[in-house]
Amino acid sequence: MERRGGPWLLCLLPLVAVGQPLDAGPAAYEERTVTGIRGRAVELSCGSTAPAVVFWSFTATGSAGPPRAVAVGSGPEAAVAPGAGALGRVALRNGTLELRELRSAAAGRFLCQGLFPEWGRLRVGYAAVMLRVLVPVSKPFVRLTAAAAAEGTEVALTCTVREGTAPLSFSWQHREPHGGLLAAPIGLGGSGAELLLAPANRSHAGWYACTARNEVNNRTSEPVYLDIVYGPDEPAISVEPFSPEQGSFSAGEREDVVLSCLAPSNPPSRYIWLHNGSQVHVGQTFVMSAIARGQAGTYTCLAENTHLQTRTQATIVLTVYYPPAGSPSCSAMGTADLRDVALRCRWMGGFPPARLRWVGPGEEEEEDEEGAAGPSFSMATSIVPGAATRNGSSFTCVATHPALREGAVCRTTLWIPPGSPSCAAAATKHDEYVMLQCRWEGGTPPATLRWWDGRGRALGAPTPSATVLVLSADASLGGQDFICVAAHPLRAASTECRLRLDVPELEVERSEVAVLEGGEARLACRQRGGTELGSELAWFDPQEREVPAGTAKYRLERGGAWANLTVRDAEWPRDGGTYRCSAANSVGTASRPVRLRVERYPAPPNVTISKLRYTRARTEVRLQWRTQGVGNLTGFVVQRRPAKKPQRRAPGPWETAAGDIEPHSRDRRLGGLDPRVVYAFRILAVNHRTAGHPSEVQTPAEPPFEALPAVMGAAVMGMLVATAVSLLAVYYVARHRDLLPRLHELLFRMAGPEAPQLAEDAHAAVSTEDGAGEGQEEPGDPSTAAMEEPRSAPPGDPADDAAVDVTVTAPAMP
Repeated sequence: MERRGGPWLLCLLPLVAVGQPLDAGPAAYEERTVTGIRGRAVELSCGSTAPAVVFWSFTATGSAGPPRAVAVGSGPEAAVAPGAGALGRVALRNGTLELRELRSAAAGRFLCQGLFPEWGRLRVGYAAVMLRVLVPVSKPFVRLTAAAAAEGTEVALTCTVREGTAPLSFSWQHREPHGGLLAAPIGLGGSGAELLLAPANRSHAGWYACTARNEVNNRTSEPVYLDIVYGPDEPAISVEPFSPEQGSFSAGEREDVVLSCLAPSNPPSRYIWLHNGSQVHVGQTFVMSAIARGQAGTYTCLAENTHLQTRTQATIVLTVYYPPAGSPSCSAMGTADLRDVALRCRWMGGFPPARLRWVGPGEEEEEDEEGAAGPSFSMATSIVPGAATRNGSSFTCVATHPALREGAVCRTTLWIPPGSPSCAAAATKHDEYVMLQCRWEGGTPPATLRWWDGRGRALGAPTPSATVLVLSADASLGGQDFICVAAHPLRAASTECRLRLDVPELEVERSEVAVLEGGEARLACRQRGGTELGSELAWFDPQEREVPAGTAKYRLERGGAWANLTVRDAEWPRDGGTYRCSAANSVGTASRPVRLRVERYPAPPNVTISKLRYTRARTEVRLQWRTQGVGNLTGFVVQRRPAKKPQRRAPGPWETAAGDIEPHSRDRRLGGLDPRVVYAFRILAVNHRTAGHPSEVQTPAEPPFEALPAVMGAAVMGMLVATAVSLLAVYYVARHRDLLPRLHELLFRMAGPEAPQLAEDAHAAVSTEDGAGEGQEEPGDPSTAAMEEPRSAPPGDPADDAAVDVTVTAPAMP
């Protein structure tokens, strides 16, 4: 069947508009219901297969009029009827009607009439689609009968929705004023649009929101706040720190006491504090910094609700105690000739006085006050046997006081210092006294120390932990032994340390040091013993003078027990000799010698001049030399002076002509000479410290005569002059043919008549044929001037004959 589009389809729209069905014999009919949502899209199909031609019409719900045309289509071509935009955005694709942005006016009956191809013919089919358009529920909002209500009154909340397809359902959510997420209110009925709080209490305060639902969607309202006014309740007073007494509270003097009052109320209560009936503070918290005894008494908290004009109050009694200052102190000391240990605990002052008692190892600190140690006030002493007490045993002093919540304790541990006592000796600044020090620190109680000499005599009084014995410095103390004896109550046997006062003992690295002059010599000295008294090392030169530090000649380096002396730029023989390393302390002196031998450098080798000659300008000389023998060599020096002449006075001193010559050089060119002066030269070798014997004195030789260049130059010059003269003669003969006809004929006609003539001859011939005589040239003619110049010589001059002979001979050469 042929399909036509465009105008043909539009012609069918009036048929649909009047509701006239197509008559095509028996037709299939189908009815169904489709649900759409306003604002969204819905598709209405005409059947299971795509029709060749389709017609869509619409009848609104509750309308008695004829159906309205919506769209008509054939295959990919479709046309939408005018006015179909009231249903939404209408589109027809393959017989299916699409409604986008669906509107509420699209609710009704849609009729599809289609021609379906079947077995080579068209079959008419009908489909009636009932479209339900659902409206989503809008965002609800909550209305309150009162935003703030007193506790015990009735409050109603209503959830209102502007639009939405019924049926609608409602639910409520509640959140406390400072709570988390909204939740269903507990114990509150109401799943409808109204929530009734009868009566309202303080737990009902908070945020409320409602959710409205239908079969399309659900929306939740913005939360609204319901305020419940109540209170104040009876105040509750708290005290920090918490120290309850019988019917009251107590606090320690100089403590910070905080009184807090809490009376639940909305709006919050206003708090007033009264001390013994007088107002002292306004606010929920009353802080008393460093409370004094005079602040004890009755404290009343008055709570007031300014909105309801209601008041409540509560009262407490505060007692102030004060403990002793600080904390208890524990100490231990030896007693009974260091056989026992006395434990003492002190904590003076306070009201009432603190109760103290000692608790030994293994005993409970909470032991009854009538225990073995027994309690006492402010001070407690306990004696424990030293030998029976194990090292590291701990004892505790327990203190109790009414102002203390948990009491106070101090502990002491009896222990022996680790190791053993250590001894040391030191001298005063000017070695007037020797101090012997003995230390054994640590331990409880501390160890008792005392000095003894080598013969068993006690020196000084016993002291704990450290003792110092001062002796007058004397040489007799050298080599004596001193013993420090230490005793401790927990140790049955005493321990000791010994000290011996020794004279310093020195050692040197080498007893003899050799160095070449100009070098550095290092003298090393070290102290092995006698360092206890702080001796200092010093060096003395061969003249027994102490070597100072920081001079150009000597470098002195010192350490704790060593001293090194460096002699710089050693000179022979002044720096040689015996140096002495010395050390002294308060009980003696020691020294060790070191011999320094300064050796001279070997003499440099002798030098002989092998060549000394002037250059041609006599302002420079070329000097060559050679050495004889071996020796330490660092360079050469060339000296010069004017040579001595009998008519003049003695020559002047030698001056250095070159002094920076490398030791491997054997040749030198010296300039800057006066050619009028005859110089004498000599050369000598040098090393670091000395110079060798100078060479023999020589004067420069004259440069040799070179004749070959002069002879060759003269020969070349003669040839050039002869050639020039010959050319001028030939030129003269050619120009003056009339003066020398025979010679001209001989020179220029020997080659035959066919020989070419000179330019001058040709010019002369032309002039003759034209009838011009000789002597008629123009005055300014260049040829005339050139011809007149050789005429200065007479024709019969002998020189002309000689010239002729030479010229004749020259052409005859092959």
